[in-house]
Amino acid sequence: MDIKVVPIEKPDDMNFIMGHSHFIKTVEDLYESIIQNVPGIKFGISFCEASGKCLVRFTGNDEKLTEIAKKNADSIAAGHTFFIFMENAFPINILNAVKAVPEVCRVYCATANPTEVIIAETEQGRAVLGVVDGFSPKGIEGEVDVEWRKNLLRELGYKQ
Repeated sequence: MDIKVVPIEKPDDMNFIMGHSHFIKTVEDLYESIIQNVPGIKFGISFCEASGKCLVRFTGNDEKLTEIAKKNADSIAAGHTFFIFMENAFPINILNAVKAVPEVCRVYCATANPTEVIIAETEQGRAVLGVVDGFSPKGIEGEVDVEWRKNLLRELGYKQ
């Protein structure tokens, strides 16, 4: 078995969700769930089929985002993983809808951070062992940091 680190390739500020599902219908059901929950969202979805033809399946409503999703699925190449790259929304806007899709088994990450995927590769195929989402903490927040965090959440409309 080989262990590999594969970076997610995307623009620095672009949000995405990476998860694991179990059926070829994943791309259609994710599409429907996203489009019904966030009007105006732009997104691309890809899914690594793990049986049959073993193709990267894809859909979306934005060609650029769909291409980014396809490229990352092809580089990760771990069976039954899916990727959703988005604009005009944040993962928090669709995360519960994504998790409610019957094919979805788990979500590995939902982030705009630089992300590395830890892959195990065997003779049979690849598996996701985990993800490195962003950077390690550099300390514990102080009072000024707490105030900044609360103000940011108010600016973004998440707190009153």
